[in-house]
Amino acid sequence: MAGIKTKKTQGSVKAFLDRIENPQIREDCRAIAVLIDSITQEKPKIWEPSIGGFGSYHYVYASGREGDWPLTGVSTRKQAITAYMMPGFEESKERMATLGKHSTGKSCLYFKRLSNIHMPMLKKLIKQSMVDIKKVVKVRAAAAWKA
Repeated sequence: MAGIKTKKTQGSVKAFLDRIENPQIREDCRAIAVLIDSITQEKPKIWEPSIGGFGSYHYVYASGREGDWPLTGVSTRKQAITAYMMPGFEESKERMATLGKHSTGKSCLYFKRLSNIHMPMLKKLIKQSMVDIKKVVKVRAAAAWKA
């Protein structure tokens, strides 16, 4: 079984964001990192190859595959800025409708510009994702302890 390629490093999130070539995307990513930092109070780390992550949790799939992942984070991709919110958006459909121009993956929120996003709603979504993932992690830990 192949190992996960995204791993936490001691790399600087500030340096990572400073390397973003497009000035608008760089400033948008910095603003998101500041927002996430204010919510999480977690020291940011680089998750190679390209995520500025805040906090972490350990996961184990039913298949036995396991690893660590940031609680939340920010990155850039060719087509969009990505905000990572675990465990996803299924419980946030009403909030997502008022967020602005975006698309989603399972746990990824994609948008081209921060100016297209309603910042107070983004803040609420990040806060809720932190609550949700911490509940999931506690439930898993309790189940593992009982086993």
